[in-house]
Amino acid sequence: MCPPLPTAESLTSLTVEPGVLHIAASDFDARPMSFLTTEGQRTGYEPELARHLCQQLGLTPVWHNLPMFEFYTCLATGKYDVVWFNQAITTDRQQVVDFTQPYGLFDEAVLVKKSSGIATVADLAGKRVGGLAESTNIALVDGFPGAIAVPYPGSDQVLPEMLAALRAGDIDALIDDELVLVVAAEEDDSLGLAFTLPTRVPFAIATPKANPTLNATLNAAIAAALADGTMAQLWAEWIPWKPFPFA
Repeated sequence: MCPPLPTAESLTSLTVEPGVLHIAASDFDARPMSFLTTEGQRTGYEPELARHLCQQLGLTPVWHNLPMFEFYTCLATGKYDVVWFNQAITTDRQQVVDFTQPYGLFDEAVLVKKSSGIATVADLAGKRVGGLAESTNIALVDGFPGAIAVPYPGSDQVLPEMLAALRAGDIDALIDDELVLVVAAEEDDSLGLAFTLPTRVPFAIATPKANPTLNATLNAAIAAALADGTMAQLWAEWIPWKPFPFA
């Protein structure tokens, strides 16, 4: 049995602004998870799931483009309701926020030039591996014997910057979420995935510890979307090459 969704009356003080869910996010192109169309419309797996959950809860989602490294300090100001943008559940983050149940489990991967000869972790010894600073992705580089981590700040141009660095030879490899790198490889014939790390990292919505009711409300909506097949349908639409992890 899914927990019941709150009534409209119970939602009046649920969010910072009644009837609105203010989402800390980024305009960073992270398709198929989240990106802006040429018309400026935010779409992808996460935004479309957000729209569905908000519709069920009688809320209007409003996204705010924030620097990724400031997500949690911004959330702590009380001006935003959630952080919802490619956020892995980590022990460090759980010290400052609560997370909903996951809406996806994702692997990580390493992208290289096809001509690099890099195909395994061992091949990265002595190589420069770029990744988003302070992310779960670049933290994995510490476990690659002899590899050199090259962190990039979380601007809304970070992926294009890292891809440009890879093409220019400033880094030898790029580590990121597999979904993002699959798309990058499809768009550039000179690049390819060296290997995938089957980490099955859980992604979820971060909520303030001071608002457990919001967390419980979103959890109930996620559970309902999972039970009625909506989440699986959205996954199949946006991530068709990867099996739905909660089937």
